[in-house]
Amino acid sequence: MMRSFDGHHPSLGKALSHLLSSGGKRIRPTVAILAGKMLDVEMEHLILHAAAIEMLHTATLVHDDLIDGAMLRRGIPTLNARWSAGATVLTGDYIFARAAHLAAQTGSLELIESFASTLMTIVNGEITQLFELEPDDLQQSYYDRIYAKTASLFEISTAGVALIGGCDDETYETMRTFGHHIGVAFQIVDDILDFTGDQESVGKPVGSDLRQGLLTLPTLLYLEQHEDGRNLARSLREKEIDELELEQLIDAVRTSPAIGLALQKAERFTQQGEELLTNMPATPERGALIEIARYVVRRNL
Repeated sequence: MMRSFDGHHPSLGKALSHLLSSGGKRIRPTVAILAGKMLDVEMEHLILHAAAIEMLHTATLVHDDLIDGAMLRRGIPTLNARWSAGATVLTGDYIFARAAHLAAQTGSLELIESFASTLMTIVNGEITQLFELEPDDLQQSYYDRIYAKTASLFEISTAGVALIGGCDDETYETMRTFGHHIGVAFQIVDDILDFTGDQESVGKPVGSDLRQGLLTLPTLLYLEQHEDGRNLARSLREKEIDELELEQLIDAVRTSPAIGLALQKAERFTQQGEELLTNMPATPERGALIEIARYVVRRNL
């Protein structure tokens, strides 16, 4: 990823260095490489795919932080905390382009098409979140949102290696669904940690999503047990709740059974993902993918 920026404006190199040095689990490229090795995909193309996925993820974070007005990510200043909005947008755009360029170097037209489709899904999800009116089904709206935001990237991470490797349709669908399930579980746990983690480890204030009027699964499960849950949900979405009430609600959610219920849902997704791998080649990489699926729901809890 660092080498892909050679020969361009020094500020772009500095921005990428800043972004890559801010930490992160690199779980998407890890999953892609393990899945590819399990399926015996050519390593050169596999590395290009993994790098493209992480670059795409990095670009989405740059734009997300700007849209959200976030000044910190993982406890480190975001790019928009240091640069103007215009420079931040352009840097994100450039990283998107570099990600697409890396994907194209695999020589797989099917991968490039999937890559473009994933980017459209991500952007459409962000636009929907900005303009969506109150949905009829709050939970379905949540799952649609986290598919666009997170699961779609995990999906292409695993499905992409099947495309590069020229695998049959059944293998492709297995790997796509595995990535989807792990991605959904990953985001649910992220949303749990938004309540149960501390600001230092999470890198943002506790209850950050709720403060922005974003209703995640723990909140939705809590509201289902609240006698006036629908009206409270509307007040939260429209930010018509004072600071004291908000703090009380955040504390109520984090100490309620909703946290455990949300974790159970995440665990079911990872269990279904594990089951999908039973017919895949019995390699050390398959075992590592199962371990990652289990890690997704255990991290920092």
